[in-house]
Amino acid sequence: MKIIIVENELYLAQSIASKINQHGFEFEIHRSPKEAMESDGDVYLLSTNAPNETLHSFIQKYKNKIIILMVNYINNDTVGEPIKLGAIDYILKPFRIEELFRKIEHYQEFQKLKKQVSFFNDYMESKFRSIESENIEKIVSKQSVIITNNQVISDRMAFDYAKNNNYNLIFFSLQNNNWKQKIEQKENDIFYINDFDSLKKSEKENALNEISKLNFILVSSNDLEVDYQKITILSKNKIGCQSDILTIDEYTQQMIVDFQGKYPDTELSKKLGMSRKSLWEKRKKYDIYKKK
Repeated sequence: MKIIIVENELYLAQSIASKINQHGFEFEIHRSPKEAMESDGDVYLLSTNAPNETLHSFIQKYKNKIIILMVNYINNDTVGEPIKLGAIDYILKPFRIEELFRKIEHYQEFQKLKKQVSFFNDYMESKFRSIESENIEKIVSKQSVIITNNQVISDRMAFDYAKNNNYNLIFFSLQNNNWKQKIEQKENDIFYINDFDSLKKSEKENALNEISKLNFILVSSNDLEVDYQKITILSKNKIGCQSDILTIDEYTQQMIVDFQGKYPDTELSKKLGMSRKSLWEKRKKYDIYKKK
């Protein structure tokens, strides 16, 4: 990490640089924003003593970096306007170096999370392009069950419903043995509950009872007898998006889940090209429980 110090008080700048160096970071010292205009760092410690016009131009140029203002006092010129232009935070002089590093670490983590969120948003948008948007509006309740043979359909419905209604979507897998301990309903949270089909009959009844106190969207590939809003959407492509290529194991697992309620084991195992014993072993391997 390289830290650019922009400070006209040379003694203060050298004192900060010495402590930064002790922590093993690179640094540069510049006496003014104009002098630092061609610098290339990860973090900018920027004194607001410079004229506003130069200061504002500098902030606008480096607003995608971490800019922490070093100020003697707080007012609109030293803090308010610079933060509107792109500075991320401020610290009052004199300050402890530990406080400065705490701020830097916090905003480095924040920037990392922003990039991750941007990546996943872009990725999900690309995955959802093949899904009809008209399905999204079918969720009108904060307690809903989606019956579908295409996971991506329910994914898009859940993501977009949460986004359109300003909810925090929380992924929740019932295959997690400690899922009950993770339940904590907050006002703007809605749980997106997966892996319901992997539970035994008694476990399903218990799960439905437990989630009754939550805002949730539950996805299942099998029809359920529930009092919640129920949305059934079956895709012509039963194994997922047309852009997906499943492994043999994934395909076999999907076929067992989709068709075990339609065919007896003798016929299902024959269609899958395996013995009844192999079918039983596959169920055990994939944690699939046959609906009775």
